[in-house]
Amino acid sequence: MLVILAFIILFHIISATLLFISTINNAWWVSGQFSTDLWFTCNNTCFPVLNSENSAGYLQAVQATMILATILCCVGFFVFILQLFRLNQGERFVFTAIIQLLSSLCVMIGASIYTAQHKSFQQPSLHPGNYGYSFVLAWISFPLTLISGLMYLVLRKRR
Repeated sequence: MLVILAFIILFHIISATLLFISTINNAWWVSGQFSTDLWFTCNNTCFPVLNSENSAGYLQAVQATMILATILCCVGFFVFILQLFRLNQGERFVFTAIIQLLSSLCVMIGASIYTAQHKSFQQPSLHPGNYGYSFVLAWISFPLTLISGLMYLVLRKRR
């Protein structure tokens, strides 16, 4: 039981760390000397991402879902710790699982929108480029949070 509990806690901490890194760092899109995150385009200096009126909603949706995913993942961890001490023996960690699965859904939505619409809110000079490590970390955190949420559904409190 302790091994499973330690594994779940480790999974949760890793996914929260990946979400923080992917949301904060400026490497969602890399083009030459420039790197772009959800808020700024940087080389030596940073300036806000230039977006047209048509695509501002896409960028704001990605920003909101990634922030919400990070917040939900952190809240899920604290709820798990509370449930660990408050649940009766034999009950499942359903509330924690729901929060973690919602976090996973938010990551999937945000990364999917960015995948489909990233060129619509970038300058044309940045179009030739590649996805950066923050984008990859966001996609890696999706299955981690999903698996973590499913493990919470299966886990029962024992002595």
